[in-house]
Amino acid sequence: MRNISDIIEQYLKLTLQGSKEGTIEIQRNDLAEQFSCVPSQINYVISTRFTLEKGYLVESKRGGGGYIRIQRIELPQHNALHHHLHHSIGSDMDQTAAEGLIYQLEESGFLSKREACMMRGAISRECLKLKLPYRDELRARIMKAMLLSLLGK
Repeated sequence: MRNISDIIEQYLKLTLQGSKEGTIEIQRNDLAEQFSCVPSQINYVISTRFTLEKGYLVESKRGGGGYIRIQRIELPQHNALHHHLHHSIGSDMDQTAAEGLIYQLEESGFLSKREACMMRGAISRECLKLKLPYRDELRARIMKAMLLSLLGK
């Protein structure tokens, strides 16, 4: 059985897909009421599942007429993808950033679920048993090599 966070995330993603502009504006309290949860649950879902690393830009305006705006940021097409990856990864990359990039590539259809799963395993801190900063440097090199190999079709 899915938890409330998964349900809210799925609802927001479906709503975003249906948006012509690729942007939605929501009222936090209205959404919380719709899902019979507390407003902080909405904050949790947005702050953990709609991050810049995962391909979303989130703006919020507090106050009586406040809103939360979520915008899907599309990855560049294949021509610019290599350039984008080179600049996104750099010479080192922490696990959170790497997982966010993998998530974004999977969501955009550049990686299959299986490829993304294998990449997450290969770049995990459990697999890369090195001290910082060496672990983040190795992770960046592995990410670049795997992505160039997978996306170099």
